[in-house]
Amino acid sequence: MKQKKKQMELVQLQNQILQCRLCQEDFGFEPHPVIQGNSGAKIMQISQAPSKKVHETGRPFDDASGKKLRKEWYGISDEDFYNPNCFYIVSMAHCYPGKSPNGGDRRPPKICSRQWLLKEMSLVENEIYIIIGSYAAEFFFPGQKITALAFENKQINGKPAYILPHPSPLNMKWFKDYPEFTNTRVLEIRKAVHQVLGISESC
Repeated sequence: MKQKKKQMELVQLQNQILQCRLCQEDFGFEPHPVIQGNSGAKIMQISQAPSKKVHETGRPFDDASGKKLRKEWYGISDEDFYNPNCFYIVSMAHCYPGKSPNGGDRRPPKICSRQWLLKEMSLVENEIYIIIGSYAAEFFFPGQKITALAFENKQINGKPAYILPHPSPLNMKWFKDYPEFTNTRVLEIRKAVHQVLGISESC
């Protein structure tokens, strides 16, 4: 009964998020909030912000970064990744923030995580957290560098938390500089993901 109530509350919250237009004036275009998952999702994955392609498709990590994340790092099927009972997929900013004048995407607006993310976290009964990218890592572990965090087992709300660099092709230099992440650490994180999901079984 408790889980059913949380799911109902989460659905109401998600509907509010999908209607959110707090940043429309700043963005200069129609925001498209992207969110997926149920209150009973086993893994809560929190990244930085949707890419331009995800903004257009509405499907989280539906890009080159997502393919690397699912296939090379997690070693799971698209079906498991997009199963709302397996993954709660969200970002510090629920919408694509637009391009920065200096190149790359703009930083996610802070108002989004303050307005929505913490409420979502209180309604999801996940077993582990996966934090992706330096911006998200800084939110949960202020003052700590992602280069160190990526190799440490941390906790959020008393639950195991794994921190990943962003799997973007633009991050290739980091992967070359720290080959032990791909050669060793990814295997540890993959094992944790498979254990929570029941290895190759569906949730």
